[in-house]
Amino acid sequence: MIVLQVLGTFIAIVGFAMLLDTPRKYVLLAGLTGALAGLVYLIGVRQNIGVVMASFLSAFSAGIVSHIFARRFHAPVPIFLLGGILPTVPGAGMYRIVYSIFQGESVMVEVYLLETLKIAGVIALAVFLVDSIFKIVEHDGWKQNSLQYIRKEKSGKCDENKFDQK
Repeated sequence: MIVLQVLGTFIAIVGFAMLLDTPRKYVLLAGLTGALAGLVYLIGVRQNIGVVMASFLSAFSAGIVSHIFARRFHAPVPIFLLGGILPTVPGAGMYRIVYSIFQGESVMVEVYLLETLKIAGVIALAVFLVDSIFKIVEHDGWKQNSLQYIRKEKSGKCDENKFDQK
């Protein structure tokens, strides 16, 4: 059953990527990112860690895979990230909020609204964390000085002359 759900996620993300005019050579990779994120989400929900935590892990894994693909294939991160976080977006929660409003169930509106906001928040947090981690790892040991990067010496001082000779 889980294989069919992941396959369905892959097909949906490929269609979504085509709808967004993703370059052809990246469409299947975007679908793969979404399928992986969907798999992480499904496993998390089945392990009873909660929808919010499963959404965080799903978005976090989508962010990691998106950054890896972006560096490997020299493409912008959002090409892969949009498809990756799509399975995690709380569309059903938003539907339930509107449905509960029309049914006059104010308590359920609050419950669904809170859960939807939590999920949206953890998606943003996961994307921010992964982006920050990759920026730290990418520029570890480098100090930005205006328009150039200067390698820090082990003593903590910068050797500015290494990059001025161009």
